Amino acid sequence: MRPRTLRTALATLTAGLAAAGCLTAAAPAAAHERPPGNHCSPAVSLTGFSDALDETTYDGTYVGNLSALARDRRGSVAALSDRSHLFRLDARTLTPRGVIPLADENGTALDSEGLVVDRDGTYLVSSETEPSVRRYSRTGEILGRLPVPDALRTAPAGRARANGSFEGLTLLAGGRTLIASMEYPLAGDPADVVRFQTWRRAGHGDFRPGAQYTYRTDTGLGVSEVTAAPDGRLPVLERGFTSGVGNTVRLYLADRRGATLGKTLLADLAACPSLGATAGQPQPNPLLDNFEGMAVTGRSKGRLEVLIVSDDNQNAVQTTRFLRLRVSV
Repeated sequence: MRPRTLRTALATLTAGLAAAGCLTAAAPAAAHERPPGNHCSPAVSLTGFSDALDETTYDGTYVGNLSALARDRRGSVAALSDRSHLFRLDARTLTPRGVIPLADENGTALDSEGLVVDRDGTYLVSSETEPSVRRYSRTGEILGRLPVPDALRTAPAGRARANGSFEGLTLLAGGRTLIASMEYPLAGDPADVVRFQTWRRAGHGDFRPGAQYTYRTDTGLGVSEVTAAPDGRLPVLERGFTSGVGNTVRLYLADRRGATLGKTLLADLAACPSLGATAGQPQPNPLLDNFEGMAVTGRSKGRLEVLIVSDDNQNAVQTTRFLRLRVSV
């Protein structure tokens, strides 16, 4: 399928925007508004979705493969591609405003999966390749690299499986504690247990390994993203895929209790209203796709505003789709 031009897709989206944070129907393939009262669960409502960036390019770069989101204090949202590109999006319209390439110390592209915008505007980026967490300047230069416990390294150096390590990354309120979530269990761990590794800030840009937590996933699911609520609890996105059936995507709220993270189901996204969304492959709900990135973007009347994005894997039957959720926690 030939990519649409960014100008056409964004014109469709912009024409349908009625208010900040609310996506309004403009055309069948662009953005859609939900009537009040459409809920995914008692705790979660869907305030809109947008496919406007699906199969588009910006400044010669494909806008897709998006694996992480992070709120940027400059009034934008950072979106990370697992093909080593970091996009800056307008927080309201999601229009791309800039893109910078990322690479490792040898100039090699990363399998970049997790993203934090630090308080000084620098970026913390996790990669599944080693795995690693690196710090980058606002323009993409490497500023440093965090130490990673040996057991979390990809086999044979450690016990992590290939393409199953640091999938999520978040910084707790206050900016003192960084957390990376493993996607799948380490070799030798139970099949439903993944590790969350923390680092404590020891100085400007300097983090040292801290406590490690275990988190139990639902059967057959992995952790695709973790983000931080203002009170220190952790919204966690669990995800799985079954050929011929589609994706399972569930949003949980995790709380640190001793060495184990307890969790409470907020919503199974299959229960959300579809709002006219379409899917290029079988799905339990056509709204669903390979949702992989998530960020808390604000608060409204005591509820969290949460933005979620799917990784289309540059696959014709998948979609780059943004969801806006309102979450009571």
